[in-house]
Amino acid sequence: MIGKIVNIDNNFVDIELDKNISIDSIKALINYHVVFDNGTIKVVGEVISVRTDIASINLIGEISNGIFYSGISKKPFFGSSCRYITLEEISIIIGSKSGEKTINIGRMPQYDGYKVNVSTSGFFSNHIAILGNTGSGKSYGLTRILQNLFIDPNSIPKKSNLFIFDAYGEYHSAFSFLNNNSETHFKIFTTKISKFENVNEELLRIPLWLLDVDDYSLLLGATSVTQLPIIEKALKLVGVFCKEEKDVIVYKNDIIARALLEIMYSGGTPNQTRDQILAVLNTFNTSELNLDTKVVVPGWIRTLRQCLLIDKDGKLSEIQLVTQFLQSYVKEGLELSLPDGSFSYNLKHLEDAFNFAFISEGLLKNNKVYEEANVLRVRLHTLANSDNRHLFIYEQFVNKEQFINGLINVKAGGRAQIINFNISHVDDRLAKTIVKLLSKMLFEYGVSIEDRGAFPVHLIIEEAHRYVQKDSDLDIIGYNIFERIAKEGRKYGTILVLMSQRPSEISETAISQCSNFLMYRMQHPKDLNYVKEMIPNISEDTMNKFKLLQPGTCIAFGVAFKIPILLRMDLPNPPPYSQNANINKYWYE
Repeated sequence: MIGKIVNIDNNFVDIELDKNISIDSIKALINYHVVFDNGTIKVVGEVISVRTDIASINLIGEISNGIFYSGISKKPFFGSSCRYITLEEISIIIGSKSGEKTINIGRMPQYDGYKVNVSTSGFFSNHIAILGNTGSGKSYGLTRILQNLFIDPNSIPKKSNLFIFDAYGEYHSAFSFLNNNSETHFKIFTTKISKFENVNEELLRIPLWLLDVDDYSLLLGATSVTQLPIIEKALKLVGVFCKEEKDVIVYKNDIIARALLEIMYSGGTPNQTRDQILAVLNTFNTSELNLDTKVVVPGWIRTLRQCLLIDKDGKLSEIQLVTQFLQSYVKEGLELSLPDGSFSYNLKHLEDAFNFAFISEGLLKNNKVYEEANVLRVRLHTLANSDNRHLFIYEQFVNKEQFINGLINVKAGGRAQIINFNISHVDDRLAKTIVKLLSKMLFEYGVSIEDRGAFPVHLIIEEAHRYVQKDSDLDIIGYNIFERIAKEGRKYGTILVLMSQRPSEISETAISQCSNFLMYRMQHPKDLNYVKEMIPNISEDTMNKFKLLQPGTCIAFGVAFKIPILLRMDLPNPPPYSQNANINKYWYE
C-alpha cells in the first residue's frame, strides 16, 4: 500500500503516504500509475506531484473485466487504499487488441523501459503531429518508428507509401538498409541539379502537363484572383502551341489579327493606333503575318509596314485596306480547351502560350492588369532560364498514374516503401510549391481510385510550419491543399504527418484534424497556448510536462493511445543526419 485518500476534488485525489515508504520510493512516484481497488472496478490514476507526505493523483480511467476504459464512472471513496500498478495492469492500459498488428513506438522510462506497442492501424490511419523544440528528438523519433515497421521480416508493410519531404537532406542513410532486402526499397529524389551526392539518387522531375490552373498559380506565385484568367488562357493555348508549326500558325494568326483589329476599333488617334500595331507586330508575329507581309491589291503590292504610314493630313489612309487584310486571318470556330494531361509540352511552349495570351486577352491596353499578369510571365521566364528548369523537364510522356508509379517503382524491379524528396537544394518558395504540387497530385490520385482508400499514402512533412501554413491559397484558388487533405484525406487514405518546432505557424485547420500526437519538449508560450487551443481534451498537467521533457522523450496521446504516455524512444540505427554541429571538432582539432 502507498497510502490512503485524504482529499477528493473533481478528477484529482490526494493521498497521505504510508510512513513505511522510503524516501527513494517517494521520489520515484512522479509519473507513476497507481490503482484504487473499488469493488469489481479498479480505478487508475497517475501521480502528478508529491509534497512531504501527500501525493496528488490524477484519475484517468478504470479497469473492468480486464478492459481499460478512459474516464471515471465511479470515484474511489475517502480513505480508500492506493497501491502500485502491476505490469499486467499496465499491459491492459497500454496494450492493443489481441491479434492486431502492432508497432513499437518507444519505452516507458518509469517502468524500467516497458515496451509500448500500439495498433499500427490506429496510429497510421489518422493524421499525426510530431511537435517539439529543435534538438528535442523529433527526427530521431520519426526515424525509429519507421525503422520499427521493417524489423519483423514476417510482417513487412510491402505496399506502404511513405513520402518524406526532407527539408535538410537528413534521411539518406537512415533508411538505406531497406535496399539490402529484395522486398523492400528506399528511394531518394533530389533537387540538387549540378551534382548528385549518391548514385542511388534521382533528380526530381515534375511533368508540366500534369499541372492545372491552380498548380500554376502556386508555381508562379499568383497573388490575386485577377491573375488566374491569364493562366487559364495560356494553358488553353499551350495545347495548340506544342503542335507542329503548320497547325499552330492558324491559331497564332487569328490571335494576332483579332488583337490588331481591336486596337483599330478602339478609337485611338492615328499615331496611337499605328504605334500600338507596330509594338504588337514587333513582338508577336508569324511567317505569314508580320510587318513585311505583302498586302496585295489590284495594281500594286505593299508591305503591311508601308500600309501603316501616316499621310500628310495625319491619317492612316489605308486603314480600310489594313482592316480587310487582317480580317482574312480571323478564323471562326477555332476551339480551345484546357489541357487534360493527355499530351506533353515544355517550358518554351508554355512561354509562347503566355505571350500570346497577353494579346489575346487585350492585356497590353490595361496597365494595371498588364502589370499583374506580367509578373507571372516574368517568373515563368526566370524559371525557364534558371537551373531549376530541369525540375520540370520530363523526357517522355506519362500520365498521372504512370508518374506516381515512377515515384514508387525502382529500376531493378520491385517498389519502394519509403520515398524521400530532398528539397534542401531549392529556395523556400519553390520548396513550398513542390511540397504542395506533389501532395495535391498524390491526394487527387487517391481520390480517383474506385476502391476508396486502396492506395494509402503518408505525407511526412518536415518543418511543416514552412509549408503547411494559413496562406493566401484560400483567397486565390479557393482552398489550401493541406487543409483539404486534413479534412478529407483520411477517408481516401492520404495521411498527413506534420513535424514542426513552431506549431503556432501551422494552419489551424491542419493541426486541429490531427488525431495522434508525439509531443517533445516545447517551451515557447505562444506554441504551448496554440497547442492547447487546437487539441481538444488536453489537460493542464499534460501541458506542463511538455516544458520539462528530456531530449528523446515525448508525451504520446491520441486515438492510438488509451491514455497519454510518457515515452522514451530507442535511438534509431542508423540515425538521420540531424545532430548538432560538433563545435569542439571544428574549433580545436
